[in-house]
Amino acid sequence: MDMSRDESFAAQRHGRRSLQTFEAMLDGGSPAVRDQQISKVFKRRSTALNVQKSIQLLDESVGSPSTKGWRTPGGTLKHTSYTPRLLSSGTKFDVSTRFGPTPKKTPQGNKSFQRSFHDDSFQSSFHNTSGLRPLQEEDMTEEITTTNVGLLLEEDPGVSASKGLFEDFLQCHRAHPSEAELFLLVEEYQKTCKEQVVMLKKLVTHASRQEEKMRKTFIVLHQLYEEEATWKLIRSLFKDRHETCMREECMMEEGEEDIQVVQGIYQSDEKIVNALFDRDQSVREAQLVVDWLESCAQDDCENFADNIKFFSDRAVGYENARHRLQNQQTGVPAGAERNLITELDPDAPIRQNRLLDDLDKEDEDRLLQYIFVCLRAGQLEKAQKMCSDCGQAWRAATLEGWKLFHDPNFEGVGPEGQRRAVIGNPHRDIWKTVCWNMSQDARVGIYEKAIYSALSGNLRGVLPVCKSWLDYVWAYFRVFVDRKVEDEIRLKTTLSRSLAILPGEYWEKNLTTRSVFKEIEANEVMQKESMGLYHLIQKYVIVGDISGLLDLLYERVRQQGQDVSLHALRFMAHFVLFLRTSEQNTKEELCNSILECYVERLIRDKHYNLIAYYVSKLPLNAQVHWYALFLEGITNKDERQHYLDLAEEAGLDLAAVTKKVVENIRMKSDVDFTSIHEAQESVDTVISEEDRLKIEAIDWLVFDIGQRAEALKQANAVMRTFIALKKIDAARAVFEKLPPDSVDVVHRTWLQQTGTTMLPLEDKNAVREYLCFKAYLDAMESFNDWIQHYHHGQPTQPAPPEGGSFTDRVAYEHRMKQYDQERERWHHNLLMQTQTTKDHIYNVLLFADGGWMVDQAEEEGEESIADRPDSDPLRHEQMDCLRHLVLPGLVFLLQTVLHTSEQYQECVRLADILAAEQNKLYQVFRQDELQRVLHLLRESSLKLLDQGRGPLGYERN
Repeated sequence: MDMSRDESFAAQRHGRRSLQTFEAMLDGGSPAVRDQQISKVFKRRSTALNVQKSIQLLDESVGSPSTKGWRTPGGTLKHTSYTPRLLSSGTKFDVSTRFGPTPKKTPQGNKSFQRSFHDDSFQSSFHNTSGLRPLQEEDMTEEITTTNVGLLLEEDPGVSASKGLFEDFLQCHRAHPSEAELFLLVEEYQKTCKEQVVMLKKLVTHASRQEEKMRKTFIVLHQLYEEEATWKLIRSLFKDRHETCMREECMMEEGEEDIQVVQGIYQSDEKIVNALFDRDQSVREAQLVVDWLESCAQDDCENFADNIKFFSDRAVGYENARHRLQNQQTGVPAGAERNLITELDPDAPIRQNRLLDDLDKEDEDRLLQYIFVCLRAGQLEKAQKMCSDCGQAWRAATLEGWKLFHDPNFEGVGPEGQRRAVIGNPHRDIWKTVCWNMSQDARVGIYEKAIYSALSGNLRGVLPVCKSWLDYVWAYFRVFVDRKVEDEIRLKTTLSRSLAILPGEYWEKNLTTRSVFKEIEANEVMQKESMGLYHLIQKYVIVGDISGLLDLLYERVRQQGQDVSLHALRFMAHFVLFLRTSEQNTKEELCNSILECYVERLIRDKHYNLIAYYVSKLPLNAQVHWYALFLEGITNKDERQHYLDLAEEAGLDLAAVTKKVVENIRMKSDVDFTSIHEAQESVDTVISEEDRLKIEAIDWLVFDIGQRAEALKQANAVMRTFIALKKIDAARAVFEKLPPDSVDVVHRTWLQQTGTTMLPLEDKNAVREYLCFKAYLDAMESFNDWIQHYHHGQPTQPAPPEGGSFTDRVAYEHRMKQYDQERERWHHNLLMQTQTTKDHIYNVLLFADGGWMVDQAEEEGEESIADRPDSDPLRHEQMDCLRHLVLPGLVFLLQTVLHTSEQYQECVRLADILAAEQNKLYQVFRQDELQRVLHLLRESSLKLLDQGRGPLGYERN
């Protein structure tokens, strides 16, 4: 129904009703006549009253009157009752404090209730009450219309307002980790979603779905509303199943059998049904589903009450017909004659086959629609009270007919010997038959049929007013329970009379839980809505097919991937964790895939503080993979330490994670060492951004002193690549990332851990490789210093004077003396630098214990390092390639240094070093490189011959 049209019509009707009330005060309660029959004085008074009431309505619309909450009836059956959950004004979703004090508060437009399942009962539709309970007043959260401005200015208000929900769910899970708190945890999930729904409703109160930036807000609101309902269903059904399982286990341990014991002869309908619910889990769960659906509909009930106005100012039924008949008795002329009722009893329209007054008909239609909405929401007492308030107490009595009969006096009298009240309807079977007959009458309205059909188990009478998937499920399951109850009563009743025969249509549908959903999904109108994610989840939960549900969730994640809503992924992840805690037989592979998808989305959407906790719920290999993948993008040192602390708090393996981070970064641009000899010959002094990321990655392993050995290994791997690419400056930067005492720290850490100074072979070789790099980097640094001194430190010889004057010659001689002194000093320093460079290069060429970049032999009985699963499989190949790439180049550099420094004899001696079998350096040279070495040796020999020495530098005799 169009709400704006209803409000407009209600305003018109309100004016007429105000006038009727005023005249009723004058003529002893008679309803008012039409406007055309009222005097001008009355019209002026009517106008004044209308103005006053309009002002009152306006004040109420901006004021903060208290709102009322309602409870469903309680009783003696084992029920799960629902009570409104109050939301304090201090809720974390209250945004009022962000914008300062607000001058005025308005009542919340869309009131909503949340009912929780009590621990020891479930709500039954077949509950007997001895009378109507008074309505309860509950304080609801007020809508602060001026405090949503900040959020409304966001690009996506709903998305921004719901960001805190992910942190809230994490805190809930941390606060209730044990199985004993499992259902309290689910209740917290439900409450958290409810609070968010209430807050989002404030945002959308004055928004339109057509507003582009509000579309996502409406989508998020709908998702959270459905999620809240789903958590409520999960808590109800899983708790009942858990308690049933525990009860069965106890009975098996004690050797007892679940046999129903009938005490005495008399058994009332209520006791029979109580025993049925205790015994039959399927019926009990079906009733829990009905209660859940009714609790979900309470918002609609409240909204309907806010928007539908009932205009009877007193408890008078058919007031317009009554007023017309009174006028006829007093001779007041009426309008055009119509076929209207002439009697005022409830059966008059059908018995006389006449029409109701239009306004009475409209009032009755609205009342019947309201009654059905209340019935759909499990608020039957509220509907009965409204019937009484509108002058139809007889209808409130008819709504009692479905209740189960029970006479407590068969079990004994009261404490003082008085009789106790009999409750329920002893002729419930006759009442149901009448209801079925009414549903076949074409003169009965659609909502009236639906009301009594729902109470009597007539599915065909209810479905025409069902508008949503939830309505359909409610109708089917209510009929399902009614059929089971009726079967049980007719099988075990102790009444002396025979029960009335119900129509054959009542018995023709033998519904089951699965058949209910098959029929609903076969309905063309409901097919699309049935395929909604949360409706599918609810279906599988109700059916109890957890394996099928996990398959469904996994398929959604696999097919839609990153297109799945983050809120939906959050629900899936926490539902998986719920199943694990409840020790359900879950498909771990599918569960892990769902959790991994959630972690991936948390990384993508930058919910960084949540990642460590959810990663800790994955298998060990996945933990290392995903947290390392996340840490790759963290560059700030303080942030790195923070996220490492979170990982440690979550119990992750920091050593494995940080190792994986460095490996991921350095392996992004893998280098083929075998093809590097074809690259450029010159040294690359540029450190690219990619190189810088690899260099800074070593920081991950320096935070923890216990990982210094791993830091050495990873730094060595990075330096191997840089040196192979002739990026000496980048390799030096990696070397400097490691603290100078790293070798000592590795030994001390191992000593503390094992009590021995003998490092494991893998760590020993990592230390050796680190020292190899140190020797090489020192040699290259020393050679650069030699180049710098030779080319830039050499003094420039002064030019002779052009003129021949005595003064110029004296000045020139003086400059030459200074030049000779400086050159002598330069030559001395050059020899010293040459010696230093020669020593550093020899340190590489003649590296101890087997040579440079050669591991120590494996100890006897210990497996090869290359065969270990945690070792770098390319390490030995890369080290061998480095020997072929680096050592020939160092020999050429040394030859250049010695030859340029005129140490020709030293140059010739290189031949002996290269040919020695101790280090076998000749094996690292290619054929062309050996030819070049021989050519250089030839030049040095020629220089020795020019000096009058032998070709090997010996003095001639």
